[in-house]
Amino acid sequence: MQMGVMGKARSVAAMGGRILNEAVSFVAFCVLDLVDFLLCFVFKAVDLWVEAELRPCYCSSAKEAITSSGKILVSEQGGESKIVSLLSSTKLQLEDISDTLYSRPSLVSEVSRLTINELKRFKLEDPVLQSKRGTNSRCSTFTVNTTIVEMLQGKIARHLTHPIPRWSDCDCKLCTSWISSSSSPHNDNTNAKATLFLKSQCPTTDEAGEDVVFIHGFISSSLFWSETVFPNLSKSCYRLFAVDLLGFGRSPKPNSSLYTLREHLEMIERSVLEAHKVKSFHIVAHSLGCILALALAVKHPQSVKSLTLLAPPFYPVPKGETQATQYVMRKVAPRRVWPPMAFGASLACWYEHITRVICFLICKNHRLWEFLAKLITRNRVRTFLLEGFFCHTHNAAWHTLHNIICGTAGKIGSYLDAVRENRDCKVTIFHGKNDEVIPVECSYEVQKRIPRAQVRVIDNKDHITIVVGRQKAFARELEEIWSTTTTTNHN
Repeated sequence: MQMGVMGKARSVAAMGGRILNEAVSFVAFCVLDLVDFLLCFVFKAVDLWVEAELRPCYCSSAKEAITSSGKILVSEQGGESKIVSLLSSTKLQLEDISDTLYSRPSLVSEVSRLTINELKRFKLEDPVLQSKRGTNSRCSTFTVNTTIVEMLQGKIARHLTHPIPRWSDCDCKLCTSWISSSSSPHNDNTNAKATLFLKSQCPTTDEAGEDVVFIHGFISSSLFWSETVFPNLSKSCYRLFAVDLLGFGRSPKPNSSLYTLREHLEMIERSVLEAHKVKSFHIVAHSLGCILALALAVKHPQSVKSLTLLAPPFYPVPKGETQATQYVMRKVAPRRVWPPMAFGASLACWYEHITRVICFLICKNHRLWEFLAKLITRNRVRTFLLEGFFCHTHNAAWHTLHNIICGTAGKIGSYLDAVRENRDCKVTIFHGKNDEVIPVECSYEVQKRIPRAQVRVIDNKDHITIVVGRQKAFARELEEIWSTTTTTNHN
């Protein structure tokens, strides 16, 4: 009897906690919606004052109707319409861009939408739109922001040839090293031949070893691997490559890049596979890097021997869900103040301008924060984690988060199916039992799509300590995976 009463009390307390969390979250995120809306105008004013030009943002959405002639019809929220031209290759790139960049339902956006709908009741239909509907009824329709159109059209391509950091980005030697290394007075496009920053470790003997490509996660760097796993692997057997992804660490951070899956993959291929003549290789990837690893495995099915995925962010989209990207964004960032990880993820996903403020305070002043961290901890903190966390731009983080995590929502299932059919590729998954960033269920969902995949859940480890702190054990586990893969392939 007493146990039943206690159980009911716990249920009531849990329900009360959920209701309180939802109520506080609703109020808090309504306030954040308003703050982000106001920050948009603040940044536009400061950008104009400091950089002498207005930079586009994703605050207003637009309808883009792409015709067979390569024309694009842009209808802004205010009702004004215009027609611009795009190259045929540019039209295909629109499919790589997640709609979560510019379509994130909020209090401000809903009020704006309702206001515009009311205004339209008193206005005649736009004659340009009317004529286009009559003459191009078969054109495909996208919901895209004009920022994307302008970037793809090349209106701000001048920032490629003059890759000067924005006033809100760090301009220290570490963060801008890619500019001096890739610049050339005889090169019309500074980033045309740019490559990713690479940490490598080659065998100490002349014997041909296994090639391994390491891909880090979101707001991290190659140091996540080179400072932990590399020193604990056999130096006589493996050729190791760890990249700083485009926009992170010491790699190029072009202001005009949209940081799509296509761009990330092409840079990895150019910087590692082509530059070092890598023909057959293993992949080890963490968090967001797992999506890139799966895409590489699908693109190079005969080359990838094994996939080792750590905390893969796979959120299966239910059947009948028409907005896969929006569904995944809400799973990753549920607009809740509790737990803290959910609040942090919600800030990162939902607020373009608030996150720019955070990047300005943290990333631009990363040398100060690193100094304070060393001072407070008496130099005991693992500084390589801080460097990976601080060394990126807001533009890179914002686009990568949306275009890779959310934008691949409709593709990652087919990637997993393709890997399942490739029996020559061994798949092993590691996940920390205490991971609060990506739930363990994501790894088991991957295993459902690839039944032969081995899932290893590590007790008392989280999103970072799945490697950091157990690097020796993890190195031995990797060598075991690679050796058994080689033996199986030989048989």
